[in-house]
Amino acid sequence: MVASCVGFVLIGALQALYGPAIPAFRAEFGLSPSGAGLGLSAHFVGGVAGVLIFDRLYGRVGNRRLLGGSYLLMAVGAVGFAVAPNWPVALLAALLAGLGFGGIDYGLNQLFATGFGHRSTAMLNILNAHFGVGAILGPALIGLVGSEHYPAVFLGFAVLTLPLLLALRGVRDQAVHRSAEGDATPAAPGVLGRSLATVLGVFVVLYVLHVGIEAGVGGWEPTHLVTVGYGAGVAATATSVYWLMMTVGRFLVAPIALRFSPQAIITVSCAGMTLCLFAAAVPALAPYAYAGVGLFIAPIFPTALPWLMEAAPRARRAGALVIAASMVGGVAAGPALGKVIEWAGIRAVPLLLAVVSLLCLAATLWLISATRTSPAPAAEGLAKK
Repeated sequence: MVASCVGFVLIGALQALYGPAIPAFRAEFGLSPSGAGLGLSAHFVGGVAGVLIFDRLYGRVGNRRLLGGSYLLMAVGAVGFAVAPNWPVALLAALLAGLGFGGIDYGLNQLFATGFGHRSTAMLNILNAHFGVGAILGPALIGLVGSEHYPAVFLGFAVLTLPLLLALRGVRDQAVHRSAEGDATPAAPGVLGRSLATVLGVFVVLYVLHVGIEAGVGGWEPTHLVTVGYGAGVAATATSVYWLMMTVGRFLVAPIALRFSPQAIITVSCAGMTLCLFAAAVPALAPYAYAGVGLFIAPIFPTALPWLMEAAPRARRAGALVIAASMVGGVAAGPALGKVIEWAGIRAVPLLLAVVSLLCLAATLWLISATRTSPAPAAEGLAKK
């Protein structure tokens, strides 16, 4: 468990290292801003592919081998990126690192979602909180040593990945699906009166939209705050606080998840996120409201996974679909929101995101209704007796 959390610190740091190192990429390889940005794009493309490949092999190849291969791919990709002689080789290395990233992201989320019984929601929030720790530490490290020394950072990252292979002896080679009480159990009844494909589709929509909000706030909060009168330093600090609150929120919700259902937590999260985004349209409240968005959005990604596994126990690929969708949502959010902002203006950013948040809330309420399971026949007989 500790090694898994360290693994999430490392994948969070890896994703966050590319941005601060862009000035050094441009200087070393003579790149335009858009060309330098392809590094992170290659990483995300690899991430989506890693999720889908891991899912295809899940159940056929042991969990230890899959996770071990993912750690090695990420380490090899990081080394390749550090020593690449030209930009095409660096992009290929970023793609390899992304493959490992996607395998680790999906593999550990899947194991935590199915391996801890009623504690899965709490454990998933703790696991994903460590991703945020890495995302905070990665840019700080680049800032400390200077972007021109990014090869040394990537090499150090690869070295730190290798000891995690030793901890894979603690991973069960084949997953055991457990009930809410933590005992091995057959698949639960299907969802009531709804097509399983429709339910999975709405879960995917929920993931795409909420990750779009997450990326949208992270990308546009500084610009919006400067537009409404704040200084660049205040805007940058407020954005850092937003990411920090996402990490804090996941740690805080872990004990709450032991007492309340995923459905209740996600409903409150979507409602709170929506209110905070509307409040962010008021300039005097904006920095504090964005921090609130980070706090409320934090539990949605890890908390929805156990709910999904419970609602669709026979849909083995459900987890892969939503995790891949979350990555696609993060990539697509920037261009899509940018196009709308060209029409509506920068000041409309929080209101546009609030509308998307309302759609998240609507999807959550629909899923609560659609995923109510019918009582088992044996239980009905006992109740009558």
